[in-house]
Amino acid sequence: MSNAVILAESAGFCYGVKRAVELAEKTGRETGGCWMLGDLIHNTHVVEELESLGVRKTADPASIGSGETVVIRSHGELKSTLDALEARGVRCVNATCPNVIRIQKLVAETGEEGRRAVIIGEPQHPEVVGVASWRQDALVFEGPESVASWLAEDPKRREIPITVVAQTTCIRELFETSCKIIKKECTNVKIFDTICNATHKRQSEAAEIAGRVDVMVVVGDRKSANTKHLAEICRGKCSRVLQVENADELPADFLDGCVSAGLTAGASTPAGIIKEVYATMSEEIKAAEGTEESFEELLNQSFKTLNTGEKVTGIVTAITPTEVQVDVGAKQAAYIRLSELSDDPNAKPEDIVKVGDEIETYIVRVNDVEGYAELSKKRLDAVKVWENIEQAVEDKTVMEGIVTEENKGGIVVSVKGVRVFVPASQSGQPRGADLSAMIKSKVQLRITEVNRARRRVVGSIRSVTDEARRAAQEEVWANIEEGKRYTGTVKSMTSYGVFVDIGGVDGMVHISELSWSRIKTPAEVCKVGDTLEVYVISFDAEKHKISLGVKDRSVDPWDVFMSKYGVGDVASVRIVKLMTFGAFAEVVPGVDGLIHISQIADRRIEKPEDVLSEGQIVDAKITAIDEEKKKISLSIRALLAPAADEYDDQEAPVEE
Repeated sequence: MSNAVILAESAGFCYGVKRAVELAEKTGRETGGCWMLGDLIHNTHVVEELESLGVRKTADPASIGSGETVVIRSHGELKSTLDALEARGVRCVNATCPNVIRIQKLVAETGEEGRRAVIIGEPQHPEVVGVASWRQDALVFEGPESVASWLAEDPKRREIPITVVAQTTCIRELFETSCKIIKKECTNVKIFDTICNATHKRQSEAAEIAGRVDVMVVVGDRKSANTKHLAEICRGKCSRVLQVENADELPADFLDGCVSAGLTAGASTPAGIIKEVYATMSEEIKAAEGTEESFEELLNQSFKTLNTGEKVTGIVTAITPTEVQVDVGAKQAAYIRLSELSDDPNAKPEDIVKVGDEIETYIVRVNDVEGYAELSKKRLDAVKVWENIEQAVEDKTVMEGIVTEENKGGIVVSVKGVRVFVPASQSGQPRGADLSAMIKSKVQLRITEVNRARRRVVGSIRSVTDEARRAAQEEVWANIEEGKRYTGTVKSMTSYGVFVDIGGVDGMVHISELSWSRIKTPAEVCKVGDTLEVYVISFDAEKHKISLGVKDRSVDPWDVFMSKYGVGDVASVRIVKLMTFGAFAEVVPGVDGLIHISQIADRRIEKPEDVLSEGQIVDAKITAIDEEKKKISLSIRALLAPAADEYDDQEAPVEE
């Protein structure tokens, strides 16, 4: 093997760290000075640079005053700290890694779902401490041993509904082994693989390089968990591994006798430090073999060789009105014409890429004489889309697209620029439905057929919706219990009640359970598509029948009435039913009183409907209350006739 330093492509800033640093720099410039709570990222060099830009560091949230600005670090922060800052009027710029924010949301949602959050990661790490704060009863385990120990302490813990997540930089083997134990032992588990893809790629690449070199160097701050994990992974593959923070920490004799060396870096390591370590290692290897090659020659040898038709990855260095300049690690200057950037003629370059972005392109032409290379993003994008589409058929991947048109027999969905035909029978809509209503909507579908030569692609929305509905149904039936509450959607209505979808399963709300008030039809209180808060009255899992209720059973209408009215009070009542002997009127929802026919008017009448009609609102006086039988006597006449005659023809309460 020739003398070489193999630099991992994934070494250095990940997306989340890069985003955090850029946000802090931008905020520092815009505000003229702001705060960061602790180290924005785990790298002392970067933190010191930020402080020189006016982004001051404090460990005490209380020291930040109202109206000041604080940048929340990439690892996230305690929920209580964020709430306190917001309550004091501190402006928070959230530079928390999007992957960490997703984990925070998953943990927070366990409370709404009645589940227990389990986090696999380092208990004292800032990211894990912050994530755990989003649910007070969250559990944190370092690995399979602590998981197994917790389950063994109490057999009942196996029945607790559990949601499992991982620290973004967790070693995959630890996470997967822990999940294997949990899935085997527990009866109700949801597992979310939240290990950052960039972390997994960096760890896999580091292991691969470490397995084929004489010495491996890992660069990163000693407080960085992902750097520490990288070093651990490399030690499992290579006998000589050194973790350093910068080039100055490389011992003079560390590379003696080695033919090849590997170099990787944690997600918080700036590119400048990586380049310094790379240069030092390269010079040391050459010096150890007694060669006279200069650093400039060594650097030239490290340049990529560009060949037309190949893929190449580079970093955007500048955006001009006519082109995007890209550093691809070659001697040639590389650029992308705007016409080769995107298929969309109206797209602006700055909306597609930004300076500092990593971009994968296709080499259109290499001119070694003039020293430049022409690249194309749109050509590579087109090839990759078709590759992804073809792979999606084999993997049965769920893809997203926008419905662009309705045509004979179905609809057309644009998936990453590719037209996908979805037959009407696979649209997920009822037969005969107006498919044009789906235009411009975002849908999920599976690709079922691809003919690249004919550029024909067929997909199915129904397979995704059916699968999702089955999964939702299984979830409902696995966890349903009497008294459990759901937020449902009214799917259909009958004269005797409504059917409500509570997550893939329909339950029946009888008309008597829709309202405390007397209603003749469900349409009086709801309509198809309405959202209803319901609870389970009873269910039959074998027959797949569920009885639901809407009325709040925690409130007794009679207690409401008694707390509001007494004998002699006047109430505005609604006539709900006319009988031969009188009329029943609703005093409060769920409580009716009787207005005897003799108490309807100040004259004799033949029948109640001569004066009253159902639904009419009238004032009536409460003349009697039977608390034992929960019956009320009302009188309209008492408000019309002289007081002396008020109760002449008063009747006792009559049952309906």
